[in-house]
Amino acid sequence: MRLLAVSGSLRRDSHNSRLLRAAAQQLPPGVELELYDGLKQIPPFDEDDEATPSPAVLEWRDAIEAADAVLFATPEYNSSIPGQLKNALDWASRPKAEAALRNKPVAVIGASKSMFGALWAQAELRKVLSASGARVLDSELAVATAHEAFNDEDKLIEAELGDALGSVVQDLADAAQRRTQMTRVAA
Repeated sequence: MRLLAVSGSLRRDSHNSRLLRAAAQQLPPGVELELYDGLKQIPPFDEDDEATPSPAVLEWRDAIEAADAVLFATPEYNSSIPGQLKNALDWASRPKAEAALRNKPVAVIGASKSMFGALWAQAELRKVLSASGARVLDSELAVATAHEAFNDEDKLIEAELGDALGSVVQDLADAAQRRTQMTRVAA
């Protein structure tokens, strides 16, 4: 089983990328995690380009389609999600009937320096993903004061946070497994 991990931050040493690397240390047996790193190359969504999207958009959609589920980690910019992440989701949600996100199990986590751990951004991202046709899990994790939350190996220092992250990853793997089983039964 393959999980695609998407950080909403473009910053090289972002807390949300660190959170996804911590998630990679929590994988159940038989599950692999691929960290998506092409967000910066995706051009602005333009309906005029929808019929002939750029290679970066095609790679983005292919990465989502090839994954059994997607784990999003978002920072909070002005009480919402980063524009580049929203833009990428617009591309992944079109055309609606063939959208890469359609019926895809997804989970949302987030980290920020604030005391709230990107809670508002996570709520916004869950809304956008739901509108895009994704199957958004109820599991979530907010990592507050993220600049103090990780050790040098990108592991969460607080055991409770690590356990909660492991639960989100397990829930996502379970949802992907159920989807795979339902698809086989329907075929």
